[in-house]
This record gives sequence, C-alpha cells and structure tokens, in this order.
Amino acid sequence: MDYHIDQDYVIQTLKQLVRINSVNPSLSADGKGEAEIGTYIADALRTIGLTVNTHEIKPNRVNVVGVLKGSGKGRSLLLNAHMDTVGMQGMVIDPFGAEIRDGRLYGRGALDMKGSLAAMLGAAKALVDGGVELAGDLLVTAVADEEYTSLGTEHLVKHVTADAAIVTEPTDLALCRAHRGFIWYDVETFGRAAHGSRYQEGIDANIRMGRFLAQLDTLEQELRHRTPHPLAGPPSLHAARIRGGAEVSIYADHCLLQIERRTIPGETQDQATAELQEIVDQLAAQDPTFKAKVKPTFRREPFEIDTDASIVQVLEQAYAARLGHKPAHSGQTFWTDAALLAEAGMETVLLGPSGYGLHSAEEWVDLQSLVELAYILADTAVNYCQK
Repeated sequence: MDYHIDQDYVIQTLKQLVRINSVNPSLSADGKGEAEIGTYIADALRTIGLTVNTHEIKPNRVNVVGVLKGSGKGRSLLLNAHMDTVGMQGMVIDPFGAEIRDGRLYGRGALDMKGSLAAMLGAAKALVDGGVELAGDLLVTAVADEEYTSLGTEHLVKHVTADAAIVTEPTDLALCRAHRGFIWYDVETFGRAAHGSRYQEGIDANIRMGRFLAQLDTLEQELRHRTPHPLAGPPSLHAARIRGGAEVSIYADHCLLQIERRTIPGETQDQATAELQEIVDQLAAQDPTFKAKVKPTFRREPFEIDTDASIVQVLEQAYAARLGHKPAHSGQTFWTDAALLAEAGMETVLLGPSGYGLHSAEEWVDLQSLVELAYILADTAVNYCQK
C-alpha cells in the first residue's frame, strides 16, 4: 500500500490549532473551552473523509469522534488526544503565536497536545488519500478536560469503544506502558473556638494539624524510599493546600488540609487511606483532644500494560520499520487518559512526540517527531486493523 504523510498539512494544521484558545475554563478565567477547537477538528476530519460526531458534555465543552470505517472483518483502533490546555500565566512567548524556529513550533499546547492532534489528523489523511481499506475501524478522538478531571474521556468510554487505543501524550517517541494514578484527600482537624486569652477553653485545630503534618512528612519520605515501579517510579504525596482559623484572636476550631497522593500500579485507595488513618489514630491515642477525619474526594487509577499485549507488539513493529530500531519502553510519573481507556477494556499504550515545556513558560514541539509519529500511527492502524 502506498501512502505518505503530508508534512505541510500536519504543520499548517498544528498552526491553526495552536492559534485557537482552548485553555481549560476550570483552570483559568481566560479559558474558552473546547467548542471552537472542536469545530475546527470536526471540519478537518469531515474534509479528510471521516464520519464525524460531536458530543457536547457541558456548555463549550465537547468531544469530537471521527471514524474511518473498515470492512468489519478486523480489529478496531482508537487514537486519542485532548484539546484543552493549561493557562497562559507566566509565559514568555506568545501563547497563540505558533512561531516556527529551528524545526520547533512554539505556543501553548504545541506539545501538550495539539501537535499530537495534528499528527493523528495527518495519519488519517494519509490513509484516506492513499486509498487504504482497513478491515477494522479507525477512530480519531479529540477530547475535553484532560487537564482537570478528564470529563471528556470519561464521557467517551461510555459511548465509544475499540479493541485497542493509542494515547498520543508527549513521550519523546518512547513507548509508554505505565504511569501513576492519584487520589485527592481532605483531612480535617477539629478544635474548640475561644477567645485567645482563654487557653483553658480553646482547642487549636491548626496546631493539631501541625502534628498531623509532621507525621505526614515522615510518611512522604518513606513512600519515596519504597521499591519503585520499574517504569513509573515510587509513590509520593504532597500537602497541597491548608486553611484554618477565623481571626487572629480566636482559637481555630477547624483546619482543612488537601493532599494529593500519587499511586503506582498495584496500590489501592484502601491501602493509601489506611496509611493516613493510621497517623490520625496514633495522634488521637496520644491526646484525647485530637480529633480528625480523613476523606478521599477524587481518584484516578494508575495504568500498566504488558509487553506481550497485541497493540504493544504491533506498535513496536511499526516503530522499528519506520525508525530502524525498536522504541525504548518507558513509564510516566504523571496521569493520563490511558487509564480510563484501559479500565473500559481497551488494550492501551502511549506514544507521542518530542518537545519541551509542558505547562511552563515556554512550550514547543519538535516538528520532525510529529511527522514520524504520524507515520507510525498510520502504519500501526494498517497492521492492527487488518487482523
């Protein structure tokens, strides 16, 4: 089969995507959401020749699903990237400039992950233009809200499925097979409000939270010295936000601490919660005035796929055929939508472009890596969907 990636198309598409404000409105007041960029992607997919559906999740928050139909005799493959970006605060470049210098395209979301969106579109266009007839369906999915709570992929897996999925998060063209999950916790300590002069009556919730924090510091250090996951590293936690007290002259009757606990494959929420509860129980045993509550408020599971999974094998072969060597296998310390796709029953792996500046003041993507990614995605679709 004869098909090629239109490099100019990929670059011009990326320019247009970067110039659209798709900052997540849950993260920044400047955020416009995914409606405008979703319209652009839907139009691009239709122009290529795919069947397209747009799903509104909330006002200005959409998913776009394009389908290149196969004959129905092969396996289906889903390509996934998110349309939202983090905010622009502190950037030292024009976030929407899409300037190209030295083979790099600069702008907010260029790497995370509008470059991947452009590569996915380029791969689909190559297959259609080349007259490739797949046996199984190829789904190109652009989703909302990955940068906050992943409402997009959470919605997607309720309406769309495939035998396998490739999440095109930036991996420096390494084949990523694992990443960590996370759990958010509220920890509350309770005291008794009293005038600052009445030490006999007041119970200071803030000081009691300090006791908890001291023990939390010990747990945090211990977590990072545990046997790490071979790809994703060790578990960890951090104390993200703390709030307590009403006035300077009043004993604080309540203090709230918010914790993020990063989990590795094999860990469970029950296990992580028990570690925090053990601190509370020990402190309460030492002082009957110590009263606290631990509550998990949100979680996302860690992700892992075996080396012998079919999608890993096919993707590895396509990679080697294109670049002349097998990809490095890697893991990530951050969380991605791959975990949700895997939970929904799809064999899932990550492969994405090279670049610099995730969520930072200067962000760019390497354009040649996008072309290589597009070729690898197209070749993987041909080989995976034919069986």
